[in-house]
Amino acid sequence: MKHITKSAGVVAGGTTVSRILGYIRDMLVAHVFGASIFADAFYAAYRIPNLLRRLLGEGAVSAAVIPVLSEYYYQKESKKTTELINSLLTALIIILSIVTVLGMIFSKQLVTLIAYGFTDTPEKIELTTTLTRLMFPFLFFISLAALALGILNTAGKFFIPSVAPASLSISEIMYILAVAPLLAPDNQIKGLAISVMIGGAGQFLAQAPHIMKLGFKIRPCFKFNNPGFKKITYLMLPTTLGMSVDQINSFVDTICASFLPLGSITALYYSNRVMQLPLAIFAIAVATVSLPSMSISVAKNDVADLKETINYSIRLLLFAILPSMLGLMILGLPIIKLLFERGEFRHSASLMTYSSLFFYSFGLPAYAVVKIFASAFYSYKETKTPVKVAAAAMIINAILNVILMYQFEVGGLALATAIASYFNATWLFIILRRKIGRIGAKKILKTFVKIIIISFSMCALTWILFFQALPELIPQIKNFHKTTTAGAILFAVWSYIFLSHIFGVEELDEIKKVLRRKIPFL
Repeated sequence: MKHITKSAGVVAGGTTVSRILGYIRDMLVAHVFGASIFADAFYAAYRIPNLLRRLLGEGAVSAAVIPVLSEYYYQKESKKTTELINSLLTALIIILSIVTVLGMIFSKQLVTLIAYGFTDTPEKIELTTTLTRLMFPFLFFISLAALALGILNTAGKFFIPSVAPASLSISEIMYILAVAPLLAPDNQIKGLAISVMIGGAGQFLAQAPHIMKLGFKIRPCFKFNNPGFKKITYLMLPTTLGMSVDQINSFVDTICASFLPLGSITALYYSNRVMQLPLAIFAIAVATVSLPSMSISVAKNDVADLKETINYSIRLLLFAILPSMLGLMILGLPIIKLLFERGEFRHSASLMTYSSLFFYSFGLPAYAVVKIFASAFYSYKETKTPVKVAAAAMIINAILNVILMYQFEVGGLALATAIASYFNATWLFIILRRKIGRIGAKKILKTFVKIIIISFSMCALTWILFFQALPELIPQIKNFHKTTTAGAILFAVWSYIFLSHIFGVEELDEIKKVLRRKIPFL
């Protein structure tokens, strides 16, 4: 399993760079627009192409393209693999062109659907419609980037695809710092939407040269009767729905949030962004590298190796996700204040964002393992089961949204998503176990118990030291809460690693072995 740890580390490294730039971007956007009508309109508009990106791009690539491409790549059929890639690229360009044009034409209808609560405020619905039209071409470029990601991941290239999303943040950061100050306030948010489209194009262009280096000659190809193309077409719709359940839930959340107080959509966005950091760095990294590995195991009919990959991937995820979950639930408010509370982003916006983050974080383990379980099904090219379970989870999420939003407001929407994800994870596990047999649940449970104890200890030590003892001993430190929060995060990471070493956590030892190859003195 060393190859999974090593490759996951590469993806995590690239993703960390991308996410850090993303948080800098979010801080700048929060500083300029706060939780205002402009921010609500921008993030509501961004939901539409972002959701379709998941449906037509990343979800389909991860679940449908990689297993089929892995089969071709494993059999070393270079000519047929190139033909398949070109057929996919050609078909995707045609479909995306049509969807993009239609999306721009019918933007107002889409906005009314996704943010119906805005209809009471005409200027808000008009602004959201305009921003949607400006951002819709983002879908075209980002979906091509997703196909490029699938090709490179199949070939075992993980760093460039993981760091390429940074182009979106770079584009927005450059705009906010260099261009936005020169524009009138009502045009600043429109320029930000255009910078999103430019960033999407950059994400594809960053990966295209590396596909060429693999020896694949990219050219138009209309051979849609290719057996591999037919397989992917057959898998595309159901796999996309199964892998994109969290995005569809976000779509439903946005509709509900449009009926809540001003700033609710912005709070959902920022809380989701914070929660997505550990999910992207760890969960998506492990899922990204485990899917090609599982697909090859299925191609070789090696069920034992498949089970080992699933078991190890889940334990590796728990090692990273459980402390992240508790850390965000307990330290979430100071973290939000550190990241966003400046300029137009007030303390009230921080409280609203934290209420959502708390419940989103509760669902982190479920979000993570769903990706592994779903990938296991997709490695078998089985799509119906994950889709049925995902559909049931979406229904549960929608029902709970209505029940919980009036009691907990924006926090209720996040809690509904978390509960639905635990249902998704549990039911997928039960069905997967029936399909392939035991996957070592006792070993996973043992890891879970050990890590949850360590994580609680980490949080208790951090909270007592930085938010109880130090403020009492040094009253002046209360005026430096941002420095205190940064120190608390670093201490929490150090204490978690130290306690994991004391408890002899196996997953830490595996990570050390990989790091020692790069850094001998560790």
